[in-house]
Amino acid sequence: MTDKKKFIIKTPDGRTADLTNATTLRSNNLYPFGRHNYSIYESPEGVFVRGYNSGEREIMLTGFEIIDEATARGYTHTYTREDE
Repeated sequence: MTDKKKFIIKTPDGRTADLTNATTLRSNNLYPFGRHNYSIYESPEGVFVRGYNSGEREIMLTGFEIIDEATARGYTHTYTREDE
């Protein structure tokens, strides 16, 4: 059974990270969701993760990738919100 109180992500390359107690460094999670949605997390273990949205309107973040600290701290998102 999965612990529903945990926030554990899996990247496309199979790596995992526990973000349950992570700090959000920056984010832009506005509904309706889309490519403008992202979050940058730092886990207590010092793992940096970027959450992203591939264009899904009803899902806030559709994927995750582990990134290095410099990329996380200097992250600039390439997409802006496009209102319909």
